[in-house]
Amino acid sequence: MTADYLTSVRKQFAYYQLLGEQTFAQLPDEALFWQVNPESNSIATIVKHLWGNMVSRWTDFLTTDGEKEWRQREAEFDNDLQSRAELLAKWQEGWQCLYAALDSLTPATWDQPVYIRNQAHSLTEAINRQLAHYPYHIGQIVFIGKMVRGAAWQSLSIPRGTSVAYNAAKFAQPPHKAHFTDEYLNSAPQA
Repeated sequence: MTADYLTSVRKQFAYYQLLGEQTFAQLPDEALFWQVNPESNSIATIVKHLWGNMVSRWTDFLTTDGEKEWRQREAEFDNDLQSRAELLAKWQEGWQCLYAALDSLTPATWDQPVYIRNQAHSLTEAINRQLAHYPYHIGQIVFIGKMVRGAAWQSLSIPRGTSVAYNAAKFAQPPHKAHFTDEYLNSAPQA
């Protein structure tokens, strides 16, 4: 593992966090709690599950199993968050826990195993596992947002019909090194 990997991972997590937040910003409060049917999850429920997973996985990341005894995973799917403020508090708490754990990593910890449900992972495997899990659910959040907003949805990536112009602008630049998230993260309003 290298510092470049951790920088890349942090940017990717921040990018997916931003996609979630840009979705929340487009939705009225009631849409955060909407379910397409009783078997589906609302955005609020998905956020609650992400929060539960993040707090469990990233608390004492290198010293305790990522599936904490105190985690109540089944309760994460109870649709019981009551407000946008409560949803955003859980969202921020989960991300803060993740970033604090990433920031604690040093070259001395890179070879340390990480356990999840008593199964040893390399540090890279443990991070990649979450880097696959969170975008999966954030994609669900974005999809629900698109369903709710319909034609009023504002694209979070390259809008339909603009791919040719987007690519032309990219290829008009000289080759350079940049992380794919930089243009999104650097243009996002800072909280």
